[in-house]
Amino acid sequence: MKVNILMSTYNGERFLAEQLDSIIAQSYQDWQLLIRDDGSSDQTRDIIKNYCLKDQRIHFVNENETANYGVIKSFFSLLKHEKADFYFFSDQDDVWMFNKLDISLAEAKKYDASKPLLVYTDLKVVNSELEVLHESMIRTQSHHANTQLVQELTENTVTGGTALINHALAEQWLTTENLLMHDWYLALVASAMGDLVYIDIPTELYRQHEDNVLGARTWSKRMKNWVKPHKLVEKYWWLIASSQTQARFLLDLNLSQTDRDLVETFVNILEQPLLARIRNLFHYKLRKNRSFHTLVFRTLIITKFGYRRK
Repeated sequence: MKVNILMSTYNGERFLAEQLDSIIAQSYQDWQLLIRDDGSSDQTRDIIKNYCLKDQRIHFVNENETANYGVIKSFFSLLKHEKADFYFFSDQDDVWMFNKLDISLAEAKKYDASKPLLVYTDLKVVNSELEVLHESMIRTQSHHANTQLVQELTENTVTGGTALINHALAEQWLTTENLLMHDWYLALVASAMGDLVYIDIPTELYRQHEDNVLGARTWSKRMKNWVKPHKLVEKYWWLIASSQTQARFLLDLNLSQTDRDLVETFVNILEQPLLARIRNLFHYKLRKNRSFHTLVFRTLIITKFGYRRK
């Protein structure tokens, strides 16, 4: 069984060594770590080179190249670099719990390897000093973890740093354009064509700090939205439109007729007459994970308040 861990770095000198140490300390040891640096200007590349010298399982795949791809294309490049049975995604600034690989691999082995599979877990939200802010990101942020296509269409609960995918799913990732995030897209494909599996155990310390590109929703982030309600409406519409664009790629896959009807309804719902929008929202149970967000989502779809067709 071949296990590849994929890490994309960018100016990560502050926390990178700590994450690399947590990978090296895993209870499951038969892995290789492929690192692609996305054009760092700090000491990140030197740290990677030093760890490659210390551990032959660690490989710097673009040591002689410094192009900046962006996070989605960088991970896509890593995934296609070398075939494996299972792939894990790793951020540069988190810390893995010692049994993360063992827990996810034990679950993954229960499923048919010929079908796309994504296994993910809960995680603890911590500050820059690894002090726990929330014991469970899933329960704090999303109320519950998604395992069904209808849930993932409108809201993602998969954090890439906790995710394992099999090769059958890796083969289905063919594009990097117009994706909100690679973990969200892969979760959509897994739930549509195979299995999206959640393990209710934290396997990662998810570090929140001032340099995070993405991260957990915090009160400060929420307050910035509420101070300017028109901006909040714009953000909702951007998310709806972007998730519809992302979901369109599913229509190129070999979906069941039931799932194809669901996806087609979701991506085209704003072009439907009022009564059809109302009927389809409730017939297909299109929703968010929390009641308030479901209310906002459905109200916007029904009324088209603030909607600007592009």
